[in-house]
Amino acid sequence: MNIRAKIFGGASASDEQPVIKSKRPRGAKADQLNSVGVKREESRRHNSRGDDRHRLTDEQARLLHNGCQHIIQLINVSGGGAMIAADIELALWDRVELFLGEGSGIECAVRWIRDDRIGLEFAHETRLDCSPDEQAQVLRDVITRSFPDLEFEISDDAQQANHDGPEQRGDRRHPLIWSGVLHHDYQSTPVRLRNISATGALIECSAPVRVGSEPLLELSDAIAIPATASWAVGDQVGLRFDSPFDLSMLARTEPEVAPTYWENPDAAEDSSSSAQQWGRMSLGQLRTDLEGFLKR
Repeated sequence: MNIRAKIFGGASASDEQPVIKSKRPRGAKADQLNSVGVKREESRRHNSRGDDRHRLTDEQARLLHNGCQHIIQLINVSGGGAMIAADIELALWDRVELFLGEGSGIECAVRWIRDDRIGLEFAHETRLDCSPDEQAQVLRDVITRSFPDLEFEISDDAQQANHDGPEQRGDRRHPLIWSGVLHHDYQSTPVRLRNISATGALIECSAPVRVGSEPLLELSDAIAIPATASWAVGDQVGLRFDSPFDLSMLARTEPEVAPTYWENPDAAEDSSSSAQQWGRMSLGQLRTDLEGFLKR
């Protein structure tokens, strides 16, 4: 740059250069949350992004354990479970029921405990909220229609099953998972049914659902249920059906079978079978258990 020309004039535009270059801004940029790098103290031990976690603030829920109800704080909710904060005496694999909103709760098992933080695993199968005999009838029809080639599994427990009453039949856990599609807010989202009854359902939905909206729950080409979203916490949504739903229509759907073994994401944890801990029957055992119903 010509300093004399700069002082007395006559400098061309091409000579116009700053004496000191401006500094490049550091730190966070406006409206850019990803502009600041955060250094990790250690590398990831496993892929933790499989289930999207919905962190919550000042969200309370109810927990039912051994007939006692407790008010707990929800930390986050993901597709497979929830983290809660509570001062409750629990042990690993204790069965609890988590109520996020009105209606039925979600069956859970305690997977880990650290101080006052408790990790809950949601039951895999879809709970049918009806009487044991009605549930047995629905399961019989579903197995006959969706799994006609399934073989029986004979065992000592199964031979005793036909002599059990409705209470014992209702205590056995089936391995079936029902899914569907929720049509809402000009979009369609695959959903998973946590439980279903004649009056409503609790679903897991990855897309936000507005409370008060009126979605359509499609379970098959022949079954579409008008409903109202009565509450939503994380990815769990409570639906209230506009009219009573006949659970026997589930025989016209094709449920999936829950995995027999739980896939442990962390080798440091216990690698026991989730099915054994839950007391869940295989599909063959369920058919054997319902053998008396199947022959009616």
